[in-house]
Amino acid sequence: MAEEEKEETQEESGGKKESGGSNVVLILIVVLLVLVLAIGGVVAYLMLSSDEAEDGAVVKQEKVEKRRHRSDDTEIGPMYPLDKFTVNLMSENGRRFLVAKLNLEEDSEELTPELDKKTPLIRDIIISILSSKTVEEITTAKGKEKLKEEIITQINRHLDDGEIRHVYFTEFVIQ
Repeated sequence: MAEEEKEETQEESGGKKESGGSNVVLILIVVLLVLVLAIGGVVAYLMLSSDEAEDGAVVKQEKVEKRRHRSDDTEIGPMYPLDKFTVNLMSENGRRFLVAKLNLEEDSEELTPELDKKTPLIRDIIISILSSKTVEEITTAKGKEKLKEEIITQINRHLDDGEIRHVYFTEFVIQ
C-alpha cells in the first residue's frame, strides 16, 4: 500500500510539474504575441501617419498650383444687379412660384450701358425662362447650373458690346 501511495504522489507531483511547465510556455507565447502585435501596431501607425502628412502636403501644393493657373477664372468682373423676379412655375395646379434675385457678371464695364438700355428685354428673357421650368427641374444643383447656362446663352444672343460670363442667384425661394 505504501508503494501505491508513493506512485499516486509521484503521479500527482508529476502532473503538477507538467501543467506548471505548460502554463509557463503558454504565458510566454501570449507575452510574445502581445509584443509582436504592439510592435506591428506602432510600425503601421508610423507608416500611415507619414503617408497622411505627405498626402496633406501634396494636396496643399496642388491647391496652390490651381490658384496660380486659375487666376484669370477667379477674377470676378463687374456685376449688374437685377430686381427681384416673382414667377409662376409650371405645375399641374399652377400654385407654385419662384422668387429669385440675381446678378449678371459682365466681361467688362463697357457692357453696363448696353445692359441699362436692354433691361426690359433681359428681364423678359429671364421671366420666360424661369416660368417655363418645373419645380423638379430647378430644385437640384445640376438643375440650377443648367438654368444659369440657359439664361447666359439667351441674354448673350442679344448683346453687342460684350457678354455675360456668369449668373449668380442671390435669392432663390420656391413656394
